[in-house]
Amino acid sequence: MKRWSDIDPGHGILEIKGNAEMALQGIAFDSRKVAPGFLFVAQKGIHTDGHLYIASAIERGASAVVCEELPSSLPENVLFIKVDNADEMLGDLASAWYDHPSRKIKVIGITGTNGKTSIATLSYRLFSRLGYQAGLISTISTIVGQKTETATHTTPDALKIHSLLNEMVLQGCDYCFMEVSSHAVVQYRISGIHFAGGIFTNLTHDHLDYHKTFDQYLKAKKGFFDRLPSTAFALINMDDKNGPVMLQNCRAAHRTYSVRTMADFRCRVLETHFEGMLITIDGQEVWTHLVGKFNASNLLAVYATALLTGQEREEVLQEISELTAVQGRFDALRSLDGKLAIVDYAHTPDALKNVLFAIAEIRTGNEKVITVVGAGGDRDRTKRPEMAREAVLASDRVILTSDNPRTEDPETIIREMETGIDKTHRNKAISITNRREAIKTACLMAAPGDIILVAGKGHENYQEIMGIKYHFDDKEVIREIFGIE
Repeated sequence: MKRWSDIDPGHGILEIKGNAEMALQGIAFDSRKVAPGFLFVAQKGIHTDGHLYIASAIERGASAVVCEELPSSLPENVLFIKVDNADEMLGDLASAWYDHPSRKIKVIGITGTNGKTSIATLSYRLFSRLGYQAGLISTISTIVGQKTETATHTTPDALKIHSLLNEMVLQGCDYCFMEVSSHAVVQYRISGIHFAGGIFTNLTHDHLDYHKTFDQYLKAKKGFFDRLPSTAFALINMDDKNGPVMLQNCRAAHRTYSVRTMADFRCRVLETHFEGMLITIDGQEVWTHLVGKFNASNLLAVYATALLTGQEREEVLQEISELTAVQGRFDALRSLDGKLAIVDYAHTPDALKNVLFAIAEIRTGNEKVITVVGAGGDRDRTKRPEMAREAVLASDRVILTSDNPRTEDPETIIREMETGIDKTHRNKAISITNRREAIKTACLMAAPGDIILVAGKGHENYQEIMGIKYHFDDKEVIREIFGIE
């Protein structure tokens, strides 16, 4: 139980009506989750306006309401707090409600188009191997102590985040590694979090259905670094031209990493195989189980983060050599007759290009590369032709198929992808709407030694069609076709 005076952030408040010493039992932004004594935060959301549910929240027992517009009728027994930004206020209130958990552990945020999940997960695994208690908030899962939950969003809502951070504090965690999506930044889901560090991976074509322009997408990412405190570090990938932009007006300590140019932390790939690669990190040779230059960059960010938080260099390098690929990221399976299938989450043009480039670096030249790829429905349509274009440029055969069509017609999505294939490459591509059949066809096309890339879904174990999630796992399907356990 707390009172308003216990959680008052001291800013952003325009007006208070009612008894500020009223006892509060919890916080909710969904009126359906309000219980007696709760504080209800009315947010002006994308699909609905929380102000429309103030009366419903009061009926359920809300004793306080935070809103941007006061209702015409103010019940005497309810405290009303008018604020300038309810979205931002929710995070600040959640932080105060849980006694500011992010100040008690080191929270490292990772943002960018590609690589967030790998860096967050590999960092979590590394610090666990180094003997720390650590938490993880990622696209795949959230991990607190011994409890793992499947994630529903890359970055949860503000109330959920602070609840998770509080659990991590109670479990004795020293660190939390969390993905920070562009949506989370502009929707203030990271409000109230005290970050010890921020990492920028890269910025490529994605989420333009939401942000509308690339410039707005860039500004969303930069917004994360603009908010970092002077006590934090900002670690930037200098191989992306947008990296230096993130550091403009950033108060945090500026640090850089690169696999191509001068930076504070350097890495170079010496040898690459499907089983792993030999790299140098700051001049020290390290064998890693991960594959591809993009993964070398991810590992370098993990290494740099460890050193920036005071870890011993030699111990970090030793443990990095033991790390394995994240689920659904360049996940390889080999058939009994020698066909190689790779499952990868690549769902942006740049991510697909990176995976195909990694394959091209390893192949001898005699193997065929057969790529199975789709594009998600109800998402950025402009990247669909680009996905198909990248696939045909770097593959011998391409099968365009369904991904998560959601509420769209999968055949319409495939037709939009086909517009990215010019006449010279059209004979490389076929379209098979049924994803299982597409994967099966690719496996039948392949001869021993050939490489099958199944891209787009990675770790996901479902296919979303017309609001329903049906069980579907690319790796499971491949194992079944290959006849392997």
